Amino acid sequence: MGAGLAAGAAVALAAQRPVLHSLRTRIERLEDSAQTQRQTNFAHQQRLHWELLSKAMDDPDLAEVLDAYNGTVPPRKQRQFLFANALYTNALCYYRMGNITSEEFFGLARSLLQIPVFREYWYATRPHRATLVDASDEAKLGRMVDDLLVQLEETDIDDWWVVGDPPTE
Repeated sequence: MGAGLAAGAAVALAAQRPVLHSLRTRIERLEDSAQTQRQTNFAHQQRLHWELLSKAMDDPDLAEVLDAYNGTVPPRKQRQFLFANALYTNALCYYRMGNITSEEFFGLARSLLQIPVFREYWYATRPHRATLVDASDEAKLGRMVDDLLVQLEETDIDDWWVVGDPPTE
């Protein structure tokens, strides 16, 4: 009787295997679809961010709305900071979407830090980055750029493209 019960259970389990496989496949498709939708939403948000910054860069009245510097930054410089923000945010989004590695992000940041206006922007926005949640990608990458900037300022070599140790995945 025990053997019959075991055989019956084995047959029932074997019959359920295709159903379980089908359910697992459907769940994987749903997860893939959800990930694709998140990336689509993220890309749409990035595009909206760029459009808003572009309007502010083109119109000094709109740029005043984004004045996070309490009027201490002249309008022309503020528009440059908005563009620097767009460059950095673009790199951050590329990283988050998986289009570049952290090592590639590091190289891009190293290049951006060679631009004097970008460095000014980076210094001016230090208090803003201090409010980020420590575990977020943005906070981690921001700290990485902060550390890289210190290393670039402390180096006495002209070969800026070799300064710093890129992160490893």
